[in-house]
Amino acid sequence: MTAARPSQNGPDTRAFARASIFHMVAPVTTLAGEHVPTADQRLVSYAVPWSHYEAQLALRGDAPVPRIAFLEGALELMSPSKEHERIKSYIGCLVEAYALERGIDLSPYGAWTLKSPPKQSGLEPDECYLVGDQDRPTPDLAIEVVWTSGGIDKLEIYKRLGVGEVWFWKASRIEVHVLRQDRYERSDRSSLFPDLDLELLCSFLDRPTALQAVKAFREAVRL
Repeated sequence: MTAARPSQNGPDTRAFARASIFHMVAPVTTLAGEHVPTADQRLVSYAVPWSHYEAQLALRGDAPVPRIAFLEGALELMSPSKEHERIKSYIGCLVEAYALERGIDLSPYGAWTLKSPPKQSGLEPDECYLVGDQDRPTPDLAIEVVWTSGGIDKLEIYKRLGVGEVWFWKASRIEVHVLRQDRYERSDRSSLFPDLDLELLCSFLDRPTALQAVKAFREAVRL
């Protein structure tokens, strides 16, 4: 993908893309009692064409932020907080530690940009994985940390993109959503890792370092 080039006979599309964000944007409302200094920074714009979403991706390039999501004309720009990034990284480390202990073939693909113009949907997971076959066009598992309320419907985007399983971490718990017959169903356990105790995994997310969390978790799953 290449960044939009300014036209010699018209306005600079890059300048338009930057400016239009401020004209169409609506800040996400934080509910009373939910504001914390470490909250994610999120802006949502409406009535945005797909070409504008593609332009925003091109303008950002390889930078890690903002994370960009799109659903039927709604465009979300999100800069995750330090704690958001810590939690998603810890979860990823623990999933990979579990796979190592159980001999499960998987590979992490981080914030892989997933998008479909015909379905008017696109996003970048906090973490995602392919399990087994590495040639599939979408991940088997996507992980999202819900640290600050609001934003567009990520689960609807994942459904349109055909991601088989999505985990949402929220308030120290992981909710599992498994795609069955074109809709997600809540599940107590992962369909990919049916023996993984997610409550146990979450109990190690408060460790001071990722190394301490992984060592303690590996000891626990060996019991």
